[in-house]
Amino acid sequence: MLGGCASPGEPIERKPPVAEAVGDLAAQQVGNSAALTFTMPDQSTDRRPLTQPFAVEIFRDFVAPAAARSAGPPATLLVTIPPAMVSNYVTQGRFHYSDELRAEDFEQHPDSVVVYAVRTRASAKKESAPSNAATVRVYPLPDPIDDLKAEVTHTGIQLTWTPPTKTPVGAAPPITGFRIYRALLPQPGTAQQPAKVQGGTNAASAPLTKVAETQSPGFLDTQMQFGNSYIYSVRSVVQIAGESLESGDSNRITILARDTFPPTAPEGVIVVFVPAQDGEPAHLELSWNISPETDLAGYNVYRSEQSGVQGTRINTELLPTPAFRDMNAVPGRTYFYTVTAVDRSGNESTPSAAVSGEVPAENPPAR
Repeated sequence: MLGGCASPGEPIERKPPVAEAVGDLAAQQVGNSAALTFTMPDQSTDRRPLTQPFAVEIFRDFVAPAAARSAGPPATLLVTIPPAMVSNYVTQGRFHYSDELRAEDFEQHPDSVVVYAVRTRASAKKESAPSNAATVRVYPLPDPIDDLKAEVTHTGIQLTWTPPTKTPVGAAPPITGFRIYRALLPQPGTAQQPAKVQGGTNAASAPLTKVAETQSPGFLDTQMQFGNSYIYSVRSVVQIAGESLESGDSNRITILARDTFPPTAPEGVIVVFVPAQDGEPAHLELSWNISPETDLAGYNVYRSEQSGVQGTRINTELLPTPAFRDMNAVPGRTYFYTVTAVDRSGNESTPSAAVSGEVPAENPPAR
């Protein structure tokens, strides 16, 4: 019997993949920051899918405006995002990073252009080639508004704030206007309500949409709807070198638009005696002007036998129209009527002016 054994071959070292270089890095000013975005690479230089996380390195240099067009990739490493943290910066395959410039950046590099580049790194010796160079001119803009306030009123949500007067390095340029940003928060228990939001609150991460512009430090949002919760933020706008530039976001305000405002009291209430006819008993008929409220749910009618006292509601359900027949008025008694309006949130108005009426007593039988 012949026997033998095979010796295993030498292990093959698995080399970390090198990602393709980023080719669409873009930079733009947002407040006193540069917002960087690029598409995350999804394959290696040898066309294999990337399956393991990698670090992202961001480089930054300041150059004179005349040299910006010909500037190559910057050499100064600004920050390294470790592999375990990269996913926090990615939304739908796009990497987002905000480089907030400090006062010393503006002071040491006045009138400069900022040049950025990125590269990825799978290991200490396996980094990608640098990305394209992205340049942006960053001007010192007004500080973010820090005292935005919101109040629910009968006609909308009133926003107020104080215009900023400073930039990181001095006095703010003239503010030409303000832009209002808003987001609608999903209601708890609905299909749109997220199970978990990064940062712990909906307000911290909800995307905002510009809904208005104003030249004064105040805005009334009449497009809101009672019952909804909203988030607001405001940015100052300045004109520099022919560009319209925005400050950073103000403090975010979250507010529930709760309707606690009763309708106006009905007007023009009249009461008319209607004699018995065609088998219908004599009764009192009330009518009043149609309420101008846009969220009216209906009306209530109150009756009293004492002037100055509201008395008891005599309709069993809200009245959809401005009319009511009192078929239970006792002949020979005087009644005092008031009417209220009720909105869809259940708020009831103050009573209308009282009106009086009576069904005449029946004539006694002749002897």
